[in-house]
Formats: sequence, C-alpha cells, structure tokens
Amino acid sequence: MEGLWLVVLVIFVMALSVQSQLKTGFYSTSCSKAEAIVRSTVESYFKKDPTIAAGLLRLHFHDCFVQGCDGSVLIAGSSSERNALPNLGLRGFEVIDDAKSQIEALCPGVVSCADILALAARDAVDLSDGPSWSVPTGRRDGRVSSSSQASNLPSPLDTVAVQKKNFSDKGLDDHDLVTLVGAHTIGQTHCQFIRYRLYNFTTTGNADPTINQSFLPQLQALCPRNGDGTKPVPLDKDSQTDFDTSFFKNVRDGNGVLESDQRLWDDAATHKAGGRDSDFN
Repeated sequence: MEGLWLVVLVIFVMALSVQSQLKTGFYSTSCSKAEAIVRSTVESYFKKDPTIAAGLLRLHFHDCFVQGCDGSVLIAGSSSERNALPNLGLRGFEVIDDAKSQIEALCPGVVSCADILALAARDAVDLSDGPSWSVPTGRRDGRVSSSSQASNLPSPLDTVAVQKKNFSDKGLDDHDLVTLVGAHTIGQTHCQFIRYRLYNFTTTGNADPTINQSFLPQLQALCPRNGDGTKPVPLDKDSQTDFDTSFFKNVRDGNGVLESDQRLWDDAATHKAGGRDSDFN
C-alpha cells in the first residue's frame, strides 16, 4: 500500500505543477541546504505536535487544488485563497514561514514558498511513518490568490458525484480520489462538521444509519449535542498520527467520521476503484 501512496501523491503533485521546469535537486547548487532546512523545521514542530503533519499535508493539497502547486494559498489578504471559507481551518503556515526565514537567511531570493510547502508535506508524511519520495522542485510562486477560486475545494458535505467531478476536473480518476482521501488517516475534523450525522441526520432525531452502532456512542461522547463545535475529532479512530491503512478499514466497517468519506464505500464505482488495490479490503 505504501508504494501506491507514493505513486498517487507524486502523480497528483506533478499533475498540478508546471512540469516542464521541475527536476529533483533543483537547488543542489543554488541552495544545497534547502531540503535539509525544511526537514529539520518540520521535524521540530512535529516533535511538539504530531498532528501538525496532517495540517501540512492538507495545506499542500489545498494549494495544489487551486491553480496548481504555486504556493498561492500562503498569500495573506482579505480576499485571498487563505481566507476562503474552505481554508479557514488550515494549519501549518508558521512551519512554512519558519523554514522560509531560515532559507532566506542562507540563500535569499532562491527557494520558492511553493517548493518549501511541497517538501514540508513530504517530510510530514515520512515523519508519520508513511512513505517518502523525491520531490521535484523548481516551482515559481504564484502572485494571484483569490478566495473565489477556492470554491471547488473538497467539502465534508460533498456527495460522491461532486467529489468525482472535482477530481475529474483535475485529471484524476475514481481510484485517485479514493487513495488521496486516505490521507485522512492522519487527519482530524471538528464536531461542527459531523454533529448532524449523530443526532438529526434524517431530521427526525435519528443518527446516520451508515455509522456503525458500536462507534456511534464514541462519536456522541466526543461531540455532545450542545457541545463545543470546534472540538477536534480524529478521522482515523485507531491511529491518528500514523500514516497507515487503518482509515480504509474503518470506512469499510462503518467507522468513517465524515459522511463524504463513508459514502465512498457505499458508491459502487468508488468501492470498485478502491478495491483495485485492496484499499477497502
């Protein structure tokens, strides 16, 4: 399964990057310590809070999904991507800023923020006991960042049809969708995004029937009916900080936390696509 993660993650990043200018070791002569600085920075934050790995991976994903992997999600501004509704919960900006400051002190004006983000995402997965891969670098930072362009970012409320279309628009198929959603193995959400599944899914006071009945009380204990909506909830109940395949087993068993994830098991096409490499088996 780790080989599959590696292939799909690299395909995703390359598909949404300007491929003609990318190559492994792009900074080998112009800023030879760049990758080592990113790694040490990510590692220092990870040691304090392992959940930052999921934040960095999601930050990179959200960057790539809008205008390609150009770092435009990092641009601050009231109407920038960073302040679009789907991005308000993004984490890890301070990690990228820290690494960028260190690199600028050594190699001013050489290494792009987009590359730092791509490298940080790779290191975050590796530190979470997931796969590692060579990151082709040489991206140039985007100068345009608009919140309106972030409207098609994946939502936990998306139907399977919407998920398929959003990924298809990026040149990714159902198999890529299922595999990339598996990055939720180190992710978390908040009670406000799942409470409707727990108490009033059918508007008659019933919970979502696709939730495993033994798992439902656990979710309700984490997210009481009138509790704090910002309380974090692991998307992988078994190993939140390990980049493994338990997320897929949870979805198979009705233990998916987000409705959008659980529906991938119920849909014939995504179920079949996931089964190609035993994602759901």
